[in-house]
Amino acid sequence: MADSIGARLDRLPAAWPIWRLIVLISLGGFFEFYDLMMTAYISPGLVRAGVFHQGARGLFGLTDQATFASATFLGLFVGVLIFAGVADRFGRRAIFTASLIWYACATAIMALQSSAVGIDTWRLIAGIGIGVELVTIDAYITELAPARMRGRAFAVNQSIQFLAVPTVALACWLLVSRAPLGIAGWRWVMMGGAAGAAVVWLLRVGIPESPRWLVAHGRLEAADQIVARLEAQSAVRVTRGVDLAPAPEPRGRLREIFRPPYARRTVLLALFNALQAIGFYGFGNWAPSLIAAQGHGVLKSLQYAMIIAAAYPAAPLICATFADRFERRRLIALSAAGTAVFGLMFATASAPVILVALGVAITFSNNLLSLAYHAYQAELFPTRIRAWGVGFVYSWSRISTVFSSFVIAALLGAFGSRGVFTFIALAMAAAIVVVGMLGRTKGQALEDISA
Repeated sequence: MADSIGARLDRLPAAWPIWRLIVLISLGGFFEFYDLMMTAYISPGLVRAGVFHQGARGLFGLTDQATFASATFLGLFVGVLIFAGVADRFGRRAIFTASLIWYACATAIMALQSSAVGIDTWRLIAGIGIGVELVTIDAYITELAPARMRGRAFAVNQSIQFLAVPTVALACWLLVSRAPLGIAGWRWVMMGGAAGAAVVWLLRVGIPESPRWLVAHGRLEAADQIVARLEAQSAVRVTRGVDLAPAPEPRGRLREIFRPPYARRTVLLALFNALQAIGFYGFGNWAPSLIAAQGHGVLKSLQYAMIIAAAYPAAPLICATFADRFERRRLIALSAAGTAVFGLMFATASAPVILVALGVAITFSNNLLSLAYHAYQAELFPTRIRAWGVGFVYSWSRISTVFSSFVIAALLGAFGSRGVFTFIALAMAAAIVVVGMLGRTKGQALEDISA
């Protein structure tokens, strides 16, 4: 082939053949996010059902909601740190499928539990599968999307995934106080995510392996067939010449991300992830409780949180209009500042309309932050270690959320929402400083960035 596989992928137009793959991969992420974001919305229902305790009377003398959130993110931490590299070794498609099955089975078993300990245990196990899945999806999309549309690809990906947030919020609002067919509503909510994941598993047939991953493992002919099919579907003219088949790359290993030129990127991205998670999940996981702390009851707080959640899928689509026009670092800094400012305003509000409006503003900022940094950190590592790199730096957001969940619980109890959002604002300010120390990636080929 006269051109490299990467160059041919980057030359593909932003047409349906590529968007179709982005959508199918993102549907897998939808149910991962359904399960992930369920933490905030189902906890009040578990308290109402008597499974979780009110106040700090749960496991180890801590709040059950904090323990539930921590079990979730401890599982994610284990998944992204220990198992993320399997996607570099066995391929994006195989691990995308395997992790989906893992999480669906664990969530189904979790729905059958009747104690906080049982729920937390299976939540941790499910979190391992979710962690692997989300890292694999980031690597998958980065390697398939042409350079000029990676920002938009992640915006669409995030929009589809975040459709899960209003879905789970609505499900909890409708079901947590009811027991259809004599089965507690919170069990129905959990089973919904597991059943949906099984449907997406059937759709995996239409998703090919990443051509860049195939090239890295010396399978040039298979990569060429996939790219040629995409070129034919997109009506792209291809000039063929001398076969320039590259030698297979050495197997990627975790230790490579701690060597030049990746060591600096790894350290800064790990620190950034630990900081940004405080803002993103500090609001996302605690929205109903933060609203309740402003003087509203459980059902009202769930209702307002459901309205705010409607912004999750809408915000990335708005961001898609400019996601590839500005450098990723600038978008990250702008969104982090928005989360800090709107959060501090939220802490002083009490009127429902103002609370909801500010909640939507925080959600918009968090979504812009999410799509920008997901695209950014995946671009900064080469294909052979992309899952290892993303998994390692991403793991710091998970372990950060484990500990920050307890910090937020303590701050909420001692100082109310003002204490929580002051903590978030300080973390966002530090995140802006850290991301400013990294380089640019907008519009560049992955092969050039990794070099």
